[in-house]
Amino acid sequence: MDESEINAEVVSVFPNKVRIAVNDLLSFEIAGQSLRVGSFLKISDNDNVSLICIIESFSIEMRAKGDDHQRVYMIDAYPLGTLNGGTFRRGGDELAIPPKRVVPATREEIAAIYANAFEEQQRCCFSSLTRQRDVKVPVHGDRFFNKHIAVVGATGSGKSSSVSRILQEASAAKSHGYAGLNNSHIVIFDIHGEYASAFPAAKLLSADDIVLPYWLLNDGEMGDMFLESGDSNNYNQEALLRTIITHCKEMANPGVAKVNFDSPLKYDIAHLQTCFANLSRETKDANDPLTIKTKDGNSVTYADDRARLTAYCTQPVDFAFKATGKINNGPYADGTIDKFVRRISAKINNSRLDFMFGPMAAQATLEDVIRQITGYEKTSSANVTILDLSGIPFEVLSITVSLVTRLLFDFSYHARRQTGKCETPFLLVYEEAHKYAPRSDLARFKASLNSIERIAKEGRKYGVSLMISSQRPSEISETIFSQCSNFLAMRLTNPEDQAYVKRLLPDTLGNLTAGLPALEQGEALLIGDAVAMPCVVYITECSPKPSSNDIRYYEIWKNPWHTAGVSDNFDHWLK
Repeated sequence: MDESEINAEVVSVFPNKVRIAVNDLLSFEIAGQSLRVGSFLKISDNDNVSLICIIESFSIEMRAKGDDHQRVYMIDAYPLGTLNGGTFRRGGDELAIPPKRVVPATREEIAAIYANAFEEQQRCCFSSLTRQRDVKVPVHGDRFFNKHIAVVGATGSGKSSSVSRILQEASAAKSHGYAGLNNSHIVIFDIHGEYASAFPAAKLLSADDIVLPYWLLNDGEMGDMFLESGDSNNYNQEALLRTIITHCKEMANPGVAKVNFDSPLKYDIAHLQTCFANLSRETKDANDPLTIKTKDGNSVTYADDRARLTAYCTQPVDFAFKATGKINNGPYADGTIDKFVRRISAKINNSRLDFMFGPMAAQATLEDVIRQITGYEKTSSANVTILDLSGIPFEVLSITVSLVTRLLFDFSYHARRQTGKCETPFLLVYEEAHKYAPRSDLARFKASLNSIERIAKEGRKYGVSLMISSQRPSEISETIFSQCSNFLAMRLTNPEDQAYVKRLLPDTLGNLTAGLPALEQGEALLIGDAVAMPCVVYITECSPKPSSNDIRYYEIWKNPWHTAGVSDNFDHWLK
């Protein structure tokens, strides 16, 4: 071919960029498909191998041509992978240098790449190309849900709707035309109460009906519940708490040979409360630490500390007052646990925490709790469980998330160990995850951080994976985020969040990530192990939708004055 006839040619090749010079842009374009940032190009060599690239940027250069200057259009494109014999592979090492031909990739070629990337039974499709809405972009279902997912975007970018669409697709997918539920198991931690409308058949658990008994709390969760951050006596209080809870469990379960602090065994929280109250007032015989004296002049001698704790758990003791040389204060009757005792009493008697300390929690069994949060109710089943956290008091939010997360992990762990295989894989969806899994050393987040980070690092082995959704990705634990292999990066306007996401993305897309602030609602940069090629996609609208739509302020304000139900609001507020 005569060089004068060459309209577009590759002028430089780098590991992560290809530069193309185009003489006549109009003749280079495909009819009806204008070029823009995000369009695909096909660069070919003599071996019929094509490199598929995506346009990152565009500029114009003026080059000398005889006595005049010619306008040359310079296109920088990011190489995505090679197309050889109809098969697409990531990477560009198969292309011979120099490449011979550059043309825009046709809609049919791009559609074929996505359509042929995975076997039909592996495809999960919830999006299409932003610039070519008729080109569907499936993901590899196993790789997508098995390797942790991050969905990030500013408020109003469409995160909740996108998450709903993905989960609706997963919860409805069937390998063949059978009736009833499929075998998906999805648990949504819904901090704003948005998802119930998107999943009308889901098992909805709120603070009014969920049951998470106190006796299932581990040491970290129990410490978050009762210990005060920054208290200099925390170490001693925590050690004493472990000792007494273990003793209470032994008292309530005499038939169990080995009882540990973390054993999921019932005990009476009133025994714990009574024991601490007694220890805070305890006085002893000055000559015998196992003998106590009461105000009525009687004395009681215990065989050992174990017998003493048993007595202190069962009923209040009316101790005699300290008397120099005769009666000494006990080791905890110096005021160091007085505030701790008051905190225990306040939490136990708080009606908003009845889901942990109320009668239903005391009566529930471990099986009851697991059936409730997994959707395996005895009378009905649901493959989506929504934990509405909007009514959970903030001071126990981290504890609640930690406990449910840990129980689901333990359930899957023991199921896998028992059967040797995973028959019920779980996806745990954490909405606004930065609120309970932040990059923070604060004690109140320790429990939930530990539980979620454990799943991020170990969950895949036992069939538990994560979907992290957040508008502030830079505030999420990096341990959690760095384990995600698939990303939907929606509109991000905060520079810190943009920089953080760019650093974590598994595919470095250069200038394409600079377009994050300009994405429209419902658009996302889809990247990761599960997608054939990184691309900007439009997430298909979900139906039904979550209750996260923007409030129409101006439209409502133009209506006649509305009398608010102030009294009704207070009644609901004070429940």
